[in-house]
Amino acid sequence: MSEQRAAYDVAHLPLTSPSATSGLLEVFRRRYLLTLLVRREIMARYQGTVLGLIWSYVNPLSQFLIYWFVIGKILNLHKEVEQFAVHIFCGLIVVHFFNETMNAGTRSIVKNKSLVQKMAVPREMFPVASMLVSAFHVGPQLVILTVACAWLGWIPDPAGMVGFVIALLIAMTLGIAIALTLSCANVFLRDISNALSIMTNLVRFGVPMIWSYSMADDRLGTVGAQLILYNPLTIAVLLIQRAFWIGTTEHPDLSNATEMPDHLLERGLAALATGLVLLVIGQKVFTRLEGRVPERL
Repeated sequence: MSEQRAAYDVAHLPLTSPSATSGLLEVFRRRYLLTLLVRREIMARYQGTVLGLIWSYVNPLSQFLIYWFVIGKILNLHKEVEQFAVHIFCGLIVVHFFNETMNAGTRSIVKNKSLVQKMAVPREMFPVASMLVSAFHVGPQLVILTVACAWLGWIPDPAGMVGFVIALLIAMTLGIAIALTLSCANVFLRDISNALSIMTNLVRFGVPMIWSYSMADDRLGTVGAQLILYNPLTIAVLLIQRAFWIGTTEHPDLSNATEMPDHLLERGLAALATGLVLLVIGQKVFTRLEGRVPERL
């Protein structure tokens, strides 16, 4: 009798999708599966190599040495930007993290289409896993940057470290917000990922990485420099330069006063708030489109 009653109760339950619970919070609730996806992606990248994960240190180290020798010594650009290699490498960390999160996240659903079709998991998990893989590769870059800065006499300060954390959060929220917005759209129009790869080339020149903020202030005027600061990624680059590069210059206090905009930490919090708003929008766009993804794949 009890079995019949249980069967009756189950039969009258409303039908729900096995993946009805979705969203970013649900992704992190299923941390075990997320960890497996991240680990699979990292191991696949270095599978079959002799050095393995050591390549994650070799690649950024070679970039740093190229910037130091070719751009700093041969082209002699250090006259305009002190410790130019550190300056550009700070920006590279933020820009690379943002670009990798955005590009890999946009392609993540198409790339994992077999899992999307077979597994009842929050589909936001795939862009988030791509972001975490990108974050993993930030670690070796930070080790190299820290060693180089310490060699040049850098001493960390609390305000700089707070700015550094805010900078990474800005890049993370912006990257995952755009990835959520475009990952489903990329299923319907594959040209999006290709166009995005071209657009990311502009990011490197649109933030004060190859050029300094003071150069923009001198050559574009106050209005032009202020317009640049409306880009949240610009604030993220300036924050990490404030945390590391400023401390390697000959006169850090003077460099901070002349090379950084006023109220940088407050601007960083505003940029992070902008990223969080975009993240909410990206989640809503993703939710509207994800229901049609399996059949289109």
